[in-house]
Amino acid sequence: MSDALFRNVRLLDPAHPEGMTSPCDLRVEGGVIAAIGDGLAAPDGARVIEGRGDLLMPGLVNAHFHSSVNHMKGRLPCLPLELFMLYESPALETLRPTPRQAYLRTMLGCIEMLRNGTTAVMDDCFFVPEPTPEIIDAVAQAYADSGIRATLALDEPELSEIEKLPFLAELAPPHLQGALARRPRLKAPDLLALYDHLITRWHCAAEGRIGAAVSCSAPQRVSPEYFAELDALSRAHDLPVLAHMLETRLQRVLGHESFGGRSLVRYTHDLGLLSARMQVIHAIWVDAADLDLIADAGATVAHNPISNLRLGSGVMPLREMLDRGISVSLGVDEAIADDAVNLWSVMKTAGMIHTLSGDDPDRWPTAGEVLRAATEGGGLAMRRPGLGTLALGAPADLNLVDLSSLAFLPLNDLVRQLVHVEQGGSVRLTMVAGRVVAEKGRVVSVDETALLAEAREVFAGIAPVLRRAAAEVADLLPVYRAIHDRAAARDVGMRRKLEKGLL
Repeated sequence: MSDALFRNVRLLDPAHPEGMTSPCDLRVEGGVIAAIGDGLAAPDGARVIEGRGDLLMPGLVNAHFHSSVNHMKGRLPCLPLELFMLYESPALETLRPTPRQAYLRTMLGCIEMLRNGTTAVMDDCFFVPEPTPEIIDAVAQAYADSGIRATLALDEPELSEIEKLPFLAELAPPHLQGALARRPRLKAPDLLALYDHLITRWHCAAEGRIGAAVSCSAPQRVSPEYFAELDALSRAHDLPVLAHMLETRLQRVLGHESFGGRSLVRYTHDLGLLSARMQVIHAIWVDAADLDLIADAGATVAHNPISNLRLGSGVMPLREMLDRGISVSLGVDEAIADDAVNLWSVMKTAGMIHTLSGDDPDRWPTAGEVLRAATEGGGLAMRRPGLGTLALGAPADLNLVDLSSLAFLPLNDLVRQLVHVEQGGSVRLTMVAGRVVAEKGRVVSVDETALLAEAREVFAGIAPVLRRAAAEVADLLPVYRAIHDRAAARDVGMRRKLEKGLL
């Protein structure tokens, strides 16, 4: 942690008529915001940063991310989730990375995020074909070295494909049944041992920047017993619980087929596992009863609008969530489902996609609501008090934004221009925990040039491996397409996308 003084900056304040304060100073001590005022003195040895009247704002929080595919941008066409995952995360030995490959692919995301002002990330990391302590350490070490603030979970299903998906047992040909009914090699005790490693070695590491979370991946992908063990870990260490829920229509259908007509939200509630520590990810195919349960539990929701569009999943009912007081955060999801790791474009999409949800413009999200989701909403999801704010005592995770850039010329409405115009190029400086980690468009916490050169060579070398892995799952594609098509034909009592007859 470092000390610094920002001199002559304007602080983001969406409640102010101009969206920001008059010029002032902000002092950082011990990695937190220590003082705000005029004519502040710099701590001994602190760096003085001349603001020139530019905007100082909280860093952005990427509240849902899968770093494992940072090296796979642009590899896949737009596909429904169930087909997409065949290529994104097949449990193939072919795709086992070396620790260095895992480090480099994680660092690719860190560099992209820090360059454009994302200062914190929640990585629901999946490990192909399975996690090991060495790969977990490589991912966490990349986050520690980069200077970003990160929360890391192990997104590992425990059940077989046939147990996770409706219609698969019926539609899969006999020669595929055995493989699809086989559970992953690592069982609940193995995964819990890996969580012990993650929590013991990395939770609160790097002066508190690195933290652990737990992940069931999705409620239908784990046994109730393992889900309860994860919740107990979360409760013991006050960790976020990450759970993908109702991302697709097929997952809504799954509730009717496998959970006695209960949605996955209701199923989680009935297990006693829906809590204020839980981040419900996607939450597209939810109904009013689901939202009431989420609100009553105090759980948060991670909104991933670009990924939802890329995979054709649908439009999340954002206003209905905000009406209930549910805290919403924003996520990139992953580079392969966004093709960038840029929360500014996620904000812009979130600010526009919900205009398709109805004709009443008073119920469309405001720029202020979107900006809050990308900052304070993410901090709440990470269970980091003050993160994403400029409150005294809050972590000094900050962006200095050049107000003379084209994005703000002319300056008509600061908050709207941050959400709808800015794409990260105006970020002059990025600070995490009081340390400058990016400046003038480059990451300065690591040797960016050397790392990118190494990553370019390494990932060019494994391109044939990715092509071979895609060929290995080709037999499954028609089966999963049949599952998707059957679910798409089911009436689930709600519409979350443009469908036949609506155009």
